[in-house]
Amino acid sequence: MTGAEIFVRCLQEEGVDLIFGYPGGAVLHIYDALYKQDKVNHILVRHEQAAVHAAEGYAKSTQRPGVALVTSGPGATNAITGIADAYMDSVPLVVFTGQVPTSLIGNDAFQEVDTVGITRPCVKHNFLVKDVRDLAMTIKKAFYIATTGRPGPVVVDIPKDVTAARCVFDYPKSIKIRSYNPTVKGHTGQIRKAVELILQARQPVIYSGGGVILANASKSLTEFARLLGAPVTNTLMGLGAYPASDQQFVGMLGMHGTYEANMAMHHADVLIAIGARFDDRVTGNVDKFCPTARIVHVDVDPASISKNVKVDIPIVGGVDHVLKAMIKELEHAKAKPDQEALKAWWAQINEWRAMDCLKYDRNSELIKPQYVLETLWRETQGDAFVTSDVGQHQMWAAQFYRFDKPNRWINSGGLGTMGFGLPAAMGVQLAHPGETVVCVTGESSIQMCIQELSTCLQYGLPIKVITLNNRFMGMVRQWQEFFYQGRYSMSYMDALPDFQMLAEAYGHVGMRIEKPADVEGAIKEALAMKDRLVFMNFLTDQTENVYPMVPAGAGQNEMILL
Repeated sequence: MTGAEIFVRCLQEEGVDLIFGYPGGAVLHIYDALYKQDKVNHILVRHEQAAVHAAEGYAKSTQRPGVALVTSGPGATNAITGIADAYMDSVPLVVFTGQVPTSLIGNDAFQEVDTVGITRPCVKHNFLVKDVRDLAMTIKKAFYIATTGRPGPVVVDIPKDVTAARCVFDYPKSIKIRSYNPTVKGHTGQIRKAVELILQARQPVIYSGGGVILANASKSLTEFARLLGAPVTNTLMGLGAYPASDQQFVGMLGMHGTYEANMAMHHADVLIAIGARFDDRVTGNVDKFCPTARIVHVDVDPASISKNVKVDIPIVGGVDHVLKAMIKELEHAKAKPDQEALKAWWAQINEWRAMDCLKYDRNSELIKPQYVLETLWRETQGDAFVTSDVGQHQMWAAQFYRFDKPNRWINSGGLGTMGFGLPAAMGVQLAHPGETVVCVTGESSIQMCIQELSTCLQYGLPIKVITLNNRFMGMVRQWQEFFYQGRYSMSYMDALPDFQMLAEAYGHVGMRIEKPADVEGAIKEALAMKDRLVFMNFLTDQTENVYPMVPAGAGQNEMILL
């Protein structure tokens, strides 16, 4: 078989049903092989960045690896943003890049870049395949590395002559890599010590992140939290890991987290961090972070433990395995959580809750973005897949759309990539053709990858796009208002397109909504169109800010409130 045919067979062996990509000279042998089969469906995007974001959306919503294919040179460099995004958010991806023939590597050949060198800082691993006989084994390794331990993107760079060369196809059933052995089970002694500490807590907090979702551990987290009776807070990436409708949930924490979540963190005496990495947007000033807490940290990645915040009891292992072991320890322990202390702790938390930190003016004559998200949550009954771009709209979606299930909130957390939302929604919709998929975006973010409206038309993707249009780069404007004395340098959008007409030009349904009274009707009408992409352009209050806000350099208890 040719290398191109081997490539396709490897995907089939891995159970890959969708691949997102854009053709070019270096990968034409592969595209010809894809043409000759019907098991792996190829989705033609309009930009390579979108191919990787779509693969991310697919992976985040299915827990299966996303796959992208791009050509050499600018194809590979256009994909870098998506690869870096997946690396920051631990998304299992395998990204295949074309390369010039091996005889030309290093000659500055047409459309040649050092893909391995460029991607090295933002991948879990990468490969350059120089011999067709190594191709199948390399692809097997790529999928294994991408999906085990802490997931992440793996890049496989394939020269054109390798895809033309021939050898016997042999795909291994399983694989072991001597230098790569992720820890699955947590250390029994550390688990026992952690449970002993937890049972002594008077003001415990469970701080859970995206690792809970990646490990399919939401059910175990819920059982663990119910046994303890402790408050639970999620990171931005962890929303849905614990049901938002549950009374023990105190909301998202961090820079734009709820007052009650941040105050509970600040006053905790025992912090149980599960599948979270103490990101700077969570901790604020690390010197002021959880000053009275002893910290238990569960993570599959040993490099994440004590990297940003020193912890007292580290447990390296798969989150679900460790949680189940901790549950077992709790059930057999002679000591039980201090119910009187917990009662007093919840009384304090409920006082913080009474602050109603997410309140906003519900009688405004202008559309409030919070109202749009609340209405969306109500009309979808909290059961939609929601993707977002990055900025104020992302934070409002996180605050006001209450996720009760994992894998429903698909956003760019670590890298903060504008342009992520629409292509990610494509990947989600293709993975879940019968489900409601909503992309929440802003008028600045949507223009980063708006060409993907063409892809949506080609493949009949009935995504609902909600654009919260305040004619500003909203989060930039908010920072300029708070910290730059209102000097709005380059944050206002002076020449926006008519989004309604633009959506219609792409063959979709466009709406322009200017009054609060029309918000509910527009969303209902859009959701009723099951087979059409609907682009809703909500003209929102330009002055609205995201609250609460922890300023840079401040502690979690030093929030700016409305």
